[in-house]
Amino acid sequence: MKHRKPKDYTLIALKGAGMGAADVVPGVSGGTIAFITGIYNELLLSIRNLPAAFKSLVSSKFNLKLFWNKLNGNFLLALILGIGLSFLSLAKLMSYLLTNFPVPTWSFFFGLILASVWLILNDIEKWTVGILVSLIAGTLAGYAITIVSPAQTPDALWFIFLVGTIAICAMILPGISGGFILLILGKYQFMLNAINELKIVIVLVFLCGAVSGLISFSYILSWLLNKFHFVTIAFLGGIMLGSLNKIWPWKQTVEFTTNSHGEQIPLLEHNVLPSTYSATSGEPSAVVLAIIMAIAGFAIIFIINQIETKYRNKQQKNK
Repeated sequence: MKHRKPKDYTLIALKGAGMGAADVVPGVSGGTIAFITGIYNELLLSIRNLPAAFKSLVSSKFNLKLFWNKLNGNFLLALILGIGLSFLSLAKLMSYLLTNFPVPTWSFFFGLILASVWLILNDIEKWTVGILVSLIAGTLAGYAITIVSPAQTPDALWFIFLVGTIAICAMILPGISGGFILLILGKYQFMLNAINELKIVIVLVFLCGAVSGLISFSYILSWLLNKFHFVTIAFLGGIMLGSLNKIWPWKQTVEFTTNSHGEQIPLLEHNVLPSTYSATSGEPSAVVLAIIMAIAGFAIIFIINQIETKYRNKQQKNK
């Protein structure tokens, strides 16, 4: 476990808050925020060490200090606190903004993700054919996921376990929302109902799948980032680039569903031009405001990156 000062953990908690804020937005991944704030590799490594940490707890006759150090507990605790507090405080606000101001809100996130892609790809020191192919493949994969229609899938427990495994992988993969994966697999409403109706068996099976997927997928991603770093970076950046299709501000809803509160919510949407959006929805296209918000989102990422870079350089000088 790294030696850190209290202000370092405050910064980690703030990064966690950014992840929580992203996770409450449908189509935006908390993994994206982890990636651009420089904690992605440590997060993967901490998840990967979970089995070893629990094994050490048993083998050391419940030596809690050893277990906590092996777990990288301070890091995970600060991150989880940030995610949890952000999620609880921002969930209603984001829901309100997306319902009442969809175009400027989506525009802000569009600029944010676009800037994130630029910064991630900018870290690639030398472009090769393989890296370029990886970027294109990632972009096509990210785009394909956003256009898949929700499927009719079984409610059997084996499939719920599989859904949990896939959804949690998406949550730690930059550019892809776990909630959106649940929607594609036809289990978003099903899992909401299971939670609200306290169907314990279904929820536990889903969580078991999530834990299994989280640990195994973290091993795969860590290995890829170590062995094929720039190729993997290009693929992840491509996924984020392709996922911009989901975050396009002007949409036309072609199919609705009913949520757990009996309210109609969009199920299937198509991207349209601002003029088409205005004509079909009766709402103003707000192009100028959308551009301003996209620039704001773009600028915030660069400001965060500059602060993070200066902070790292200062830490290295002090060593």
